[in-house]
Amino acid sequence: MDATPETMIAIDPAAPGGPEVLVVVERPVPVPGPGDVLIRVAAAGVNRPDVLQRRGGYPPPPGAPSIPGLEVAGTVVALGAGVAPELMGQPVCALVPGGGYAQYALAAAGVCLPVPSALTIIEAAAIPETLFTVWTNLFERAFVVEGDTVLVHGGTSGIGTMAIALANIFGLKIIVTAGTDEKCAAARKLGADHAINYKMQDFVAEVKAITGGHGVQAVLDMVGGDYVPRNLQCLADDGRHVSIAVQGGLTATIPIFEVMRRRLTLTGSTLRPRDTAFKAMVADELHRIVWPYVAEGRLKPVIDRTFPLANAAEAHARMESGDHVGKIVLTVEHAG
Repeated sequence: MDATPETMIAIDPAAPGGPEVLVVVERPVPVPGPGDVLIRVAAAGVNRPDVLQRRGGYPPPPGAPSIPGLEVAGTVVALGAGVAPELMGQPVCALVPGGGYAQYALAAAGVCLPVPSALTIIEAAAIPETLFTVWTNLFERAFVVEGDTVLVHGGTSGIGTMAIALANIFGLKIIVTAGTDEKCAAARKLGADHAINYKMQDFVAEVKAITGGHGVQAVLDMVGGDYVPRNLQCLADDGRHVSIAVQGGLTATIPIFEVMRRRLTLTGSTLRPRDTAFKAMVADELHRIVWPYVAEGRLKPVIDRTFPLANAAEAHARMESGDHVGKIVLTVEHAG
């Protein structure tokens, strides 16, 4: 294996701004500490938090690199103390707290998942952030089980398309919302049972009609704001509402007595600030329960478009346009 260089190409904006601040710079190759691996990055997923970080609204957690990028796939080329030697040279994908938009990135060994032959390296890079997010929130916080009906907003986003894939594997009925008829058709083609055009239809009325007035067992919401009380109207008694983003507003007014009367649960989470031990526990759970489906080729991310790392600005512009269906991925080249 080639020796690791001392410097690398990365995207590391000096100041917040529009997509144009995402320009190539040179940075030192990071050195793995105890429990870490160094990954020679082949591809990195683009996620909504990267856009928020670029705008200055989502600073990296303490100790995380300023380089954006929360998921990578590539080859392990160096090991920190205490890491199993058999990881060396292995193709992996990993959830990282930052640093993905670069030729090399550090990851905790415990959050690395093997890349099976059923996945391309680009597909592998598009999995960790959305899979960890949907699994922890829909299956662990909302406790969904086979036969449940769920409502997921943003049905053609990376989160939405992963939720559809997992729903199809684990026997959930899934209703999604999207902003155009074309996106609704795309969601249904991917396996959504129902897709509601929220710009043309009242999703509360539609959910009630679809469920015969009963409502859904869980809502996965990335909008927040005035969607929250509307989401509660979509819930069945004992239903669970999980917030994972606040694109539509940081606050909501909710009918407390309705929550009491119908025994509703409101919860939510953010993944990035969670500690390595929690993420490693989730990775282990995913490896045992979900990864067999990945290895069989039954679970694949939906890839919208790929861009070279140097064109990260175009990738962010694509995400901000809202036209994408599935994941946007950066491809990373190396000399030699």
